[in-house]
Parts: sequence; C-alpha cells; structure tokens
Amino acid sequence: MPSPGRSGAYEDPAAAVVAAAELLAVLHARGQDGVEPAVSPSQLRALLAVEGAEGANLRTLSGVLGSRPSSVTRLCDRLEAMGLLTRSPHPSRRREVEVRLTPLGRDLLAERRAVRVRELSAVLGRMAPDALDALVTGLGAFREAAEGPSASGGRTLGEDGPEGPAAGRGASAGAAPRASTVPDSA
Repeated sequence: MPSPGRSGAYEDPAAAVVAAAELLAVLHARGQDGVEPAVSPSQLRALLAVEGAEGANLRTLSGVLGSRPSSVTRLCDRLEAMGLLTRSPHPSRRREVEVRLTPLGRDLLAERRAVRVRELSAVLGRMAPDALDALVTGLGAFREAAEGPSASGGRTLGEDGPEGPAAGRGASAGAAPRASTVPDSA
C-alpha cells in the first residue's frame, strides 16, 4: 500500500534503502579491485576497527569485531605478516598487547577510500543538483535516526565501535556525507 505523500518506484521506504544499500555494496566492492596487498573482507574490517581504535588491545578488538579472541589473534597474525599492523606490549599493562596500523596499512585504507570516492563521485555527478541536495539531507536524517536507540533496545549505532558514526574517522558507508563532500567510505 502506498504511503501518503510518497512518490516514486518504491512504496516502502525500507525497500528503497535496501536497494540503495545493495548498489552501494557493489560500488564499495570496486574499491577492493587492484589495491595491493589484497585483503579479505574480514581483514579489511579488522583494519578499519584498528584505525578507529588505535592502540586497542586484542580483547577490545575481539569485542568490536564480534569474534572470538583466538580468531582475532590469527587474523592479526596474518595482517602483521602482511605488514599492515603491528602488535606491541602495552607500555604500562604488560599483559596487554596494543594493535596499531603500520604506514602500509594506512596507505591501503587511504587507497581504497580514494577508489570508492571516485566511484561514488561518478554516480553523484550524474545526479541533478536538487536530487543531490535531497539525498544529502535525507542521509543526514537517516544518520540521526540511526544514532538513536536500536529497535532491539541495544546499543546505538554510534556505540558499535570503529565502524559506527561515533568512531571519529570521518564518514563511513552508513553515514551521511557532509553537504559539500562525498563520503570517505572505506
């Protein structure tokens, strides 16, 4: 049943968002093509988590990623062997290990973001200015709504860790771009 005051191909706003999210996933995946070293989606997610929580310990990283500590340790082993992150003893808590990106890890994330910004800019450049303004306004409202309590009564999106809007690493795939920029999705 159509919603009052709505026009367009989608009667259900959630269906429109799902369709847009699926298209964004395709554009997002293009950022992985040709970037070396090649990393898996789980490795990329771990690098993003480390970027958002630089110096975090492995237990914290396990919580952010929703994985068992042993799995995160193996993941970090692979990323460290690739030269993308380092683990070192915490300066004051000798039982803890800190995880940090290496310059190569930072470069990899920056390169992926640059590819994705180019892909998104090409699409956004084909939009009419008023439609682009409406998109930016709508994404801002979406982000504000997402930062509220979740439907399940759990944490807000911003509390979910480095991939949420509160991460402080700029716009993410789920965040609205600032009015004059393209999202710097990684």
